[in-house]
Amino acid sequence: MQLGMVGLGRMGANMTRRLRAGGIAVVGFDRNPGALETLVADCSMVPALSLNELVDKLSPPRSVWLMLPAGEITEAAIAELSFLMAPGDILVDGGNANYKDSVRRGATLALRQIEFIDAGVSGGVWGLENGYALMLGGSGSALRQLDTVVRTLAPAPDRGWVHTGPSGSGHFVKMIHNGIEYGMMQSYAEGLALLHGRGDWNLDLAAITESWRHGSVIQSWLLDLTAGFLARDQDLAAIEPFVADSGEGRWTAIEAIEQGVSAPVIIAALMSRFASRDGQDYSARLLAMMRQAFGGHATLPASGE
Repeated sequence: MQLGMVGLGRMGANMTRRLRAGGIAVVGFDRNPGALETLVADCSMVPALSLNELVDKLSPPRSVWLMLPAGEITEAAIAELSFLMAPGDILVDGGNANYKDSVRRGATLALRQIEFIDAGVSGGVWGLENGYALMLGGSGSALRQLDTVVRTLAPAPDRGWVHTGPSGSGHFVKMIHNGIEYGMMQSYAEGLALLHGRGDWNLDLAAITESWRHGSVIQSWLLDLTAGFLARDQDLAAIEPFVADSGEGRWTAIEAIEQGVSAPVIIAALMSRFASRDGQDYSARLLAMMRQAFGGHATLPASGE
């Protein structure tokens, strides 16, 4: 099996390492020469200096996986690849694209007989070790051709991945996944902020969250990560209470409005992220640290640090 990987940042680089560890040949391209050099040294990835060179180094039928930021960068890469690739080739978008863009891209590529798979990818900085949860939209025939890649990237060959339906459905499911994530994070952050607020009792949040990890109905991987960073620092005074959002929560809120479906928890969680950018809120510090723990997202130092 051979795969082209375009975009060798935090996610794309570790996905490449996992694929190479699974015996899959990877030709990689990134605008940053340092990213290429690192992966050539780390896992013997075959480097390409352009999209054209990447396509030339792949044997047909080709499979190319994009791990690029959503928006204009992905749009430009897909447009260029649509002219470089041939009928029967497969193009995968593993970025967090808006599902409506993925529906459109799938239809456009179908005119050139290029298969399109929109892949919702979750796993963050832990994916290299634990595998990636994959939500895959596209044709069954294209997915069968990528079977070895999918089973290698997933937490296990028989679990952690799902064929969601036609093009667009993979990114739609990932969008809702991230909306749920917003709500879960906000709930943990608010509850722990209430515990932190009882300074008169000097509650040990590290011990409390650690105890919840075992036998509690609110145990989760997110709680595991939260207990881990609270064990190192409960005050989080060095963390700016600024919580970014990467788009999926907004799209989920818009989808709820368009469908007329009540989603108050997800929408309130999104609003809380907006509000965090003006305040000094302990729950916002917790949210910032959760994003850093599972996704490697940068945190901002507190003012004066």
